Amino acid sequence: MLPQLEQEVERRQRLGQESAARKALISSSYHPARPDLYNTLQDEALAPEFLAAAEYSASPGADLEGLLQRLEMVSGEKRIYRLPVFTAPFCRALLEELEHFEQSDMPKGRPNTMNNYGVLLHELGLDEPLVTPLRERFLQPLMALLYPDCGGGWLDSHRAFVVKYALGQDRELGCHYDNAELTLNVALGKTFTGGALYFGGLFQAPSALARPLEVEHVVGQGILHRGGQLHGARPLGTGERWNLVIWLRASAVRNRLCPMCCRKPDLVDDDEGFGDGFTREEPTAVDVCMLT
Repeated sequence: MLPQLEQEVERRQRLGQESAARKALISSSYHPARPDLYNTLQDEALAPEFLAAAEYSASPGADLEGLLQRLEMVSGEKRIYRLPVFTAPFCRALLEELEHFEQSDMPKGRPNTMNNYGVLLHELGLDEPLVTPLRERFLQPLMALLYPDCGGGWLDSHRAFVVKYALGQDRELGCHYDNAELTLNVALGKTFTGGALYFGGLFQAPSALARPLEVEHVVGQGILHRGGQLHGARPLGTGERWNLVIWLRASAVRNRLCPMCCRKPDLVDDDEGFGDGFTREEPTAVDVCMLT
């Protein structure tokens, strides 16, 4: 086992450098189909319901009860919520760009260790114009009310990627939890059957997969959940399914307790990438997400 573990450590140490090299080549050589997407995110791309929920969350006197009137509670027990995020035209434009990139000869990194097909948005150049303003302007105030005990008000980094499911490619996703304090999962399209998400309890809890809850995808709508919530995707029936997944990270939480092993992290300097959301700064005082 030791040689295998050493190989895995070396592979992970190369990830940041390899990703930076792909990003540099894409930046210099790739010609987008939709260059307008690389401009700063505009309100017109966002669903009115999402804008209203975010505006309310940032207003003086906003509270959880008021926010819950502006979104769908999928499960109060599991603290899973849903609301429209993007307009239909924006979903179509983003899919057009993603398919154009997929068909290009540009190098492509795997979205994560479980998905084989998709796009890393920071390599494509969509992190700063799209995901960062989405997190800072809209998700932060909303998550602060929904998940104050999980770092919702201290989100300071993210990892964003698009995953693709299709016949002959990835069709399903096994049960797992995310390297994130909180997660947003938005269905972009296209036309498909099957592929529902299923949720258990928090991974630290006994019988975490007892009585899983199934949630169907709705194009343009996003599912909000805690990163430690066990979840997966049922097999795709027909068509293609593309989803934008944003792992939202709060260093004030993970600097004290690693979300993957539930221990205080032993940090190693990383000259490339985002350091998986960890920092060497003294964390803000915030209660760690409890097993509820």
